Order: sequence, then C-alpha cells, then structure tokens
Amino acid sequence: MGKLSPSFRSAISTAIVNKPPNPPAAPSLLSGEIRSLSKKRPPKHSRENQSAQSSGHGEKPKLPTLFKSASLAEAKKLYSSFINTTKAPLDVRFYNSLLHSYTSIASLNDSISFLRHMSKVQPTFSPERSTFHVLLSTSGNGTDSSLASVRQILNFMVTHGFNPDKATIDIAVRSLCSAGLIDEAVELVREFSQKHSPPDSYTYNHLVKQLCKSRSLSTVYGFIHEMRSSCGANPDLVTYTILIDNVCNGKNLREATRLVSVLAEEGFKPDCFVYNTIMKGYCMLGRGSEAIGVYKKMKEEGLEPDVVTFNTLIFGLSKSGRVKDARKFLDIMAEMGHFPDVVTYTSLMNGMCREGDALGALSLLEEMEAKGCSPNSCSYNTLLHGLSKSRLLDKGIELYGLMKSGDMKLEAASYATFVRALCRSGRIAEAYEVFDYAVESRSLTDVAAYSTLETTLKALKKAREQGNVI
Repeated sequence: MGKLSPSFRSAISTAIVNKPPNPPAAPSLLSGEIRSLSKKRPPKHSRENQSAQSSGHGEKPKLPTLFKSASLAEAKKLYSSFINTTKAPLDVRFYNSLLHSYTSIASLNDSISFLRHMSKVQPTFSPERSTFHVLLSTSGNGTDSSLASVRQILNFMVTHGFNPDKATIDIAVRSLCSAGLIDEAVELVREFSQKHSPPDSYTYNHLVKQLCKSRSLSTVYGFIHEMRSSCGANPDLVTYTILIDNVCNGKNLREATRLVSVLAEEGFKPDCFVYNTIMKGYCMLGRGSEAIGVYKKMKEEGLEPDVVTFNTLIFGLSKSGRVKDARKFLDIMAEMGHFPDVVTYTSLMNGMCREGDALGALSLLEEMEAKGCSPNSCSYNTLLHGLSKSRLLDKGIELYGLMKSGDMKLEAASYATFVRALCRSGRIAEAYEVFDYAVESRSLTDVAAYSTLETTLKALKKAREQGNVI
C-alpha cells in the first residue's frame, strides 16, 4: 500500500489527541484519507511454502506423473517404449523416477512386479537402496497400506542384499504415520531397535510428535520410557520441546513447567524455542503477566529473545487488554535490532481494535508502512472489523474498496461485522454488494454469507417494528 496523505496523518493525530473517553460519534475524517492508500494495491493473499519433512530422510521429490493407469500391463508397455526410444545413458535416478510415478498409483504387489520387470528388460539397471526407499515412501499411499506391506518391502530389500538402515526405517515410519498407522509405526521401531539399533533422533522425534497428536500423554510417556529402558534411546532437547508444545496446546501449563525442570535434570538447557513455546501457552490463556515472567526468566538465563519471542508477547498482551505494555515491547524489539513484521503490527492493531481504538490502529498502519512493512489480508480484515465495530463506516467502506481491488478475501468475522454495520446504517444495497463479493471471491460459502445477511435484516426489521434503535 502507498503512504498515507499528510491530511490523513493530521486528522488521525488530532482525533487521537482530542478523543473523549467515550466518543458519541465517529470523528470527522477527510474522505480521501484511505483512498490515498490506493497508490499501491494491497498484496494478494498467498500461502507460504512449508516443509513437510523434519529431516533429510524420506523426502518425497515432486515428480511428474508419467503413468496414468495402475494397469501393470500398460506400465510395462510404457516402460519398454521409454527404453527403446531413449538413447542417452540412463542412471538410477531415471529408473527411480519411473518407479515412483507408478508406485504412487499402483498396488504394492504390482509395484514390486514392475520393479522386477524393469531389471529384467534392462539388465544394466541394478536397483540400489534408494530404489527400495521409493517403494517404502509410497507404501502409505494405497489402500493396502499396512505393517505387513512394509515388512514385505523390507524383506524384498534383504533378498537383494540391502539390510535396512536407520534411513530406511525413518522412511517406513513416516509412511506408516502418513497412513494413520501410528501403532504399527511404534511396533516397527520396537522391532528394529531389538534386531539392529535404536532409531535416530529424526525418527524418534517424528514418532513422538505423531503420538502427541493422536494418543494420550500417558501413552507418549510410556513410549519414551520403553525406548529408554529397552534400547537406550533417550529423549533430547527437541523431544522435550515437542512435549512442552503439546501440553501447552492442551493448556496444561503446570505440566509444561514440570517438563522444563525435567529437561534441566537431564542436562539440557532450555533454548529460546522452549521459552517461546511456554510463552505461547500463557498467551493462549490470555495470561499476559505470566508471559512477561517467562520473558524475564529467559533474559536471566542469558538467552537473547528473537522475533518470535516479541511477536508472541505482543500478541498475548494485546489479547489480554494490555495494549500499552505491548506497545512498549514494540520499542524494545526495535532497540534490540529486531524489525517488527506484519504479525507484530497486526497483533497490535487487533488489540487496539478490541479496545475500541480503531483510529489508533489506522495510525499504526501508517507507521507500519512508513517503516517498509506491507500489511496483508489479515491486517486489513482486522482493521475492517475494528472500523465497523467503532461505526467508522465511511472509512470501513473505503478500506473494503481497497481490499476488493487487491482481490483479498473477507474473513467471516470482519464480513459479518461489516454487513451488520451497513444494514444498521440503512445502506442495504451496499450490504448486498459486499455479499456478492464475498461469494464471488469465495471468502465464504453461499449459505454462510447469505445466512449472515438474512439474519441481520430480520433482526433489524424486528427491532424497528418494536420501536427499538439498533
């Protein structure tokens, strides 16, 4: 977005300084203030790419789909065609790519048969360990996913002279977990530990994380105890961080504190991520004072807060109604060399809007852009919601116009609040226009969008019939 006009800055500053404790009506702002932002359209909403793997083991490369049918006969014909028409030297990666494409849609038995056919037709192709890893990585995709299928592949590997190693088991465990076969993955790790060696930390922690998601805490602790006593596999700092994050998400902060003590007893020093995780737990409960306590403890331990630390604190304090304290941490953050990002500013805007200070949130938007930080869809939805609740409807309409020009989606809460504000102000036609955009942009389903509008209109009609003013 572009910079706010000088007249907008002046109007906001004057309104904030002179604002009475409970203003009876919205301040009079210039109609062109938000329109001046349209010099640069807001960025379109986009998803950030996230890695699906926590280790280098078992990564599944994105390969083109070469086989359209799961038919083994058709796959063999297509393979022969590739071999006969390709004159360049072929390495194992080429064969692995073909195998991966077919195994992603075929049954396990057909995939094994296809691999045998590949070697028979092209004697120069000798399967390597990575080839069998392809079979394992796709074993969780089909309807025949099971521990028996994984064992079948492992036995197939052994007959070709490859004993399973830690990377092999990691891929098998992840495949089983992706198919929801957590208990089977635990059994496989148990067998491998007894016959060969304990799993590496990547496999161990991945399985702990999956258990945390789907099993009781006692089951998770039971697995950790079993691995420690049976094969000497001990939890590390990552393990404890996973556990702490799990209990914090469950709002069990007493257990999180106990785990930090256990972590210290095991000889690990809590790092910034651990403290951030606990801080997040307090913020989820709106307990800003405790979150500040964790921050102070972190400083006492000599740990340098990072951007996540400050963003978590600012979010928690804003959520608990301590916007002034949150704003102080914005300054501390800058003093320590950390640049506030869109999450930082949006959290503060949300806190200001919760307190009814939508003008302050707009002022923060100006500061945000002046420092080179571009607002996103969440920022605009937060402001639209706040402006609508504060009955700064003209400013809300202008902001909505910018969102529409930037193809931004409306969030359910901001849409509902905006539509209600329009209806209560008698601007029914504009409310219907917002409804049309919400449906066209797929911000909400047709039913959800219309339900909000219909409910609002019915409530407004009833209130007027009873002589009430909304």
